[in-house]
Amino acid sequence: MPATPAASVSSGSRGIDNTPEADPIRPPDTGLSSAEVLAQRARFGWNVVDYAARRTWRLTLREVLREPMFLLLLAASAVYLVLGDAAEALTLLAFVTAIVFLTVYQSHRSAQVLDSLRELSAPRAKVLRDGSRLLVSASELVPGDVVFVDEGNRVPADGVAVELHELSVDESLLTGESVAVSKSVAHLDTSSFSPDDASGRIEASDAHGGSQLFFGSMVVQGQARMIVTATGPNTTLGRIGKSLSGISEALSPLQIETRTFVNRFAAIAVAMVVLLTAAYRWRVGEWLPGILAGITLAMGILPEEIPVILTVFFALGARRIAKDGVLTRRMSAIETLGQTSVLCVDKTGTLTQNRMSVSALIAHGQRLDVNPSTPLIDSAFHELIEYLVLASEIEPVDPMERAFHETGRRGLAGTGRLHTDWSLVHEYALTPEVPAMSHAWQTPDSEHHSVACKGAPEAVCALCHLDGKETQTVLDQAANMASAGLRVLGVAKASHSHPEWPKDQHSFAFEFLGLVGLSDPVRPDVAQAIAQCHAAGIRVVMVTGDYPTTAQAIATEVGIDSRRIVTGQALAAMDETQVRNAVKDVETFARIRPEQKLRLVNALRANGEVVAMTGDGVNDAPALKAAHIGIAMGLRGAEVAREVSALVLLRDDFAPIVSAIRLGRRIYANLVLAISYTIAVHVPMVAAAVVPILVGLPPMLAPIHIVFLQLVIDPVCSIVFENEPEDAHLMHAPPRRAGARLLSSRAFLQVASVGAMAGALVVGVYAGLLQYATSTTNPLPLARTLAFELLVVVNVALIFVVPMVLRTQRPEQGRPRNQYTWRVLGMTGVALLLLMTVPSLARLFGLVALLRP
Repeated sequence: MPATPAASVSSGSRGIDNTPEADPIRPPDTGLSSAEVLAQRARFGWNVVDYAARRTWRLTLREVLREPMFLLLLAASAVYLVLGDAAEALTLLAFVTAIVFLTVYQSHRSAQVLDSLRELSAPRAKVLRDGSRLLVSASELVPGDVVFVDEGNRVPADGVAVELHELSVDESLLTGESVAVSKSVAHLDTSSFSPDDASGRIEASDAHGGSQLFFGSMVVQGQARMIVTATGPNTTLGRIGKSLSGISEALSPLQIETRTFVNRFAAIAVAMVVLLTAAYRWRVGEWLPGILAGITLAMGILPEEIPVILTVFFALGARRIAKDGVLTRRMSAIETLGQTSVLCVDKTGTLTQNRMSVSALIAHGQRLDVNPSTPLIDSAFHELIEYLVLASEIEPVDPMERAFHETGRRGLAGTGRLHTDWSLVHEYALTPEVPAMSHAWQTPDSEHHSVACKGAPEAVCALCHLDGKETQTVLDQAANMASAGLRVLGVAKASHSHPEWPKDQHSFAFEFLGLVGLSDPVRPDVAQAIAQCHAAGIRVVMVTGDYPTTAQAIATEVGIDSRRIVTGQALAAMDETQVRNAVKDVETFARIRPEQKLRLVNALRANGEVVAMTGDGVNDAPALKAAHIGIAMGLRGAEVAREVSALVLLRDDFAPIVSAIRLGRRIYANLVLAISYTIAVHVPMVAAAVVPILVGLPPMLAPIHIVFLQLVIDPVCSIVFENEPEDAHLMHAPPRRAGARLLSSRAFLQVASVGAMAGALVVGVYAGLLQYATSTTNPLPLARTLAFELLVVVNVALIFVVPMVLRTQRPEQGRPRNQYTWRVLGMTGVALLLLMTVPSLARLFGLVALLRP
């Protein structure tokens, strides 16, 4: 939203407020003290509005107890009790307790991981305490705090504005009205202040409500200093009970696919249970054993591990990615990372270090190269630096603005050109139409105002009304500086003596002063990271607002194709078809306005690309939201950009993005292994539960056997495969096709066939043992014991077989070491050994101890 030129300025060390009303509230210059903060927090609590049901042990347990598997186990226990086998029923219940505990532990652990990640993504606030500006979590604010709010951020608590500059706020979260509301300064005819005044006297003084700021509203324009009047449940948002807890994240395609998969298996299981129960009744003539056989089959066929696998993989995957410096705000982004085919990135702060310094000056036809060791800056450049500083922010935060002030301190010391006694009275903001900003200053001469302007060289030339030849000379000089990778700005000055301020900057009689070139070193690891992207089939596209020559120099240095460059001006002249054709092979876009990024993202999406995009500003939000994966800059990004993004960089760097893509591919590959293993191991369980009954043999498995197998399968799926190391060739494969199914029909048939062969082996051994041991009085216990132990061994063997069948390992590579695999193998081996050597334990399973101690 363009700034209104006539707005007063009241922020900054030299700013003033021209509002001709009563004196504004004067908060203490030092803010609250640490002791006052603690006292206020003890009284009002934390600044948290959260009505969502927290992930407690009780809630997790309740969800687990509703699972079909648990209900089946209870039904089986009831059948055993009816049959008079109390020991079997109690043993089954003991194993049920173990499985419930394991499931609850995994679910609760995953929930805790997600909660900790949400805390990392919580809004932060700039607050004045003990005389210093601090960046704290918004949850730490208390009534009476002095807080600074800026464009693009949410208001972190209820409060009143005591200083502001062109402040407009979107309060649609509270009112439903999408039109931004302009705010004014709160006034109170007193200079006294205490924290206890915050929630009472201050609000009462603001009867018209125009200075009130509400928790959760978004600042769409301007800046303000506010005093917090209410926090947490005492805020307007807290009182009416609105919070983001009512908004749930939509299911991802993978979650929808797996849910459909499980539902289909459940339908098949119900049909097979009914048929098996009827078949048993027809063959044997009893209902209860038939029901027990049906329950056993249902337990064997239901892949209830899959939802747990997804939860665990996404939660632990998000934590892994966070360790590499990327916060996951949308869990669905983890599955999309492996599909990313185009990565659109900004130049400043992503490819470069965002550590700017003035490196070149041009004034009066002379050029001066500047570095920290430059002993003295010639007087010919003093006026250029003087107005460069005047056109900059008073309290700089941006690295570029800080670089200007540093140059001013070094180059103008002792010259009388650092005007600490001047007051900023007007500001003309940079807009898409005029990419230049101007500051108007009140000088000691009350009738004279000095106006300083800086911005894009072509914009400053237009404001100075230079003729074509003069403009071309300036632009040639700027292009020469940009060819060395410098960011170039023009600087101009004007004088204003009239009481009324012009509507726009074009009304000033600007005089062109010169050019400033800033250097920003490329990050040392960027070139290697981009090479990794290219090897993985991912195009890296640089989208920058800088000069084409600057963009070309940086692109060439980091390895981005810059043979063809499309500028924002050229893009504006293209129709949609031309844009779609341009983005197919162009990887460097320069002089791009923020709103044009959305057009580029939409064109790439229309071409079938899966797009990840970085951004940090308010105007970047539409493009970040439109991209498949929006990536916000966590350190310098606006809060609105973070809110619409799927990922947030915990450090503004390019390398973590590549690491996140790598981890996303690894997580998805391991997820495929886990799901495939789940399918493979259920097939022999189903075969062992169904085939013996259908061919007239005694049942081989009982529910307790399925429970034992679940204690092997769950840790394998959620722990072993989640910790599988990545394949060495992971980043040498092209991105996964968009819309590709988790398991193709071919992969499903492959793993099902392996499971079928394992099932045939187990059932064949069981039938053979029954036939071979006909001479014994009761061959069933021995046959069941050996067949069951073989089934356990087969399930463990599938840990190694499934990856080889899916060809996720290369023969020359061998099996990567995974310490969790050997832990599960060891625990399984110990359990089998106990079954073979402890007669009482074997009897609980309906088995016999083969080895006597």
